[in-house]
Amino acid sequence: MRGSFLSRRTVQRLRQLLICTAGSVKIKLILCCCIAFTVIALLSRASGFTGWTNRSVALERLSIPRKGYAIVMNTWKRYDLLKQSISHYSSCPGLESIHIVWSEPNPPSDPLKKFLNHIVQSNSGHERQVELKFDINKEDSLNNRFKEIKDLRTDAVFSIDDDVIFSCSSVEFAFNVWRSAPDTMVGFVPRIHWVDRSKGNNDYYIYGGWWSVWWTGTYSMVLSKAAFFHKKYFSLYTNEMSASVREYVTKNRNCEDIAMSFLVANASGAPPIWVKGNIYEIGSTGISSMGGHSERRTQCVNRFVAEFGRMPLIPTTVKAVDSQNVWFW
Repeated sequence: MRGSFLSRRTVQRLRQLLICTAGSVKIKLILCCCIAFTVIALLSRASGFTGWTNRSVALERLSIPRKGYAIVMNTWKRYDLLKQSISHYSSCPGLESIHIVWSEPNPPSDPLKKFLNHIVQSNSGHERQVELKFDINKEDSLNNRFKEIKDLRTDAVFSIDDDVIFSCSSVEFAFNVWRSAPDTMVGFVPRIHWVDRSKGNNDYYIYGGWWSVWWTGTYSMVLSKAAFFHKKYFSLYTNEMSASVREYVTKNRNCEDIAMSFLVANASGAPPIWVKGNIYEIGSTGISSMGGHSERRTQCVNRFVAEFGRMPLIPTTVKAVDSQNVWFW
């Protein structure tokens, strides 16, 4: 009896051991399957993502003819900055031409033109040839940066100052954003306006700088020191906008960028689009660094409201972000 009892007990232990072993094997198999499935899913997702990026570019090239943009660069007696900016932007892939707005009393020197042409040709490569032109102006006026350019080959204009650098990838992203809304301004430097309630009416406005934009999350302008817009606005600014606005800009040497924001908003009925991008300001001085700058800009806003007969600027909170290049939006 005792032997049979021990044998039954041994059999039961063997069964339990086999059950536990089988159970652990099943668990391990399930875990291995889960891990393998996860790895395969991640790999397929990664390859699908990169494939989607390439396919979208290919489809875009098939459906929309490739047409780049022109840079219109404002400069004034800062030749080192001009050389540095032209050297950088001439390597951007979507660029087709560079127009330097020249308002100095003397024409550009031959050594300067030779240096810049050499840089542009070196960066252009064999697949494309970037055109470089100096747009010479007899009068020194900030309105010169928005004069109509008769031989402009592209619809898109990237207006930029000579002391501001953005990466080519940021410029290309902003260009693609602009192509989705070509009637509005798309730029990197937002500003805001608001009604001054302390005046007791709704007819007086305040100009707000970057910190006002940061605090409220709202903007109504993007400055032309770094912005895309359609070339048709050159003609509207020069030929159809009130001459008194241009005279005010020339006299005060300020606010041509606000005037262009008013013009585009008035014509399009749409707000601008702020594109997030890292800005590198390589210059040290400018109009905005002078005392009383915000007060003078506020005067410009109210003067232009009177000239346009209304406030055309439209506040917005929209910001375009290239999610492929940033971790946090």
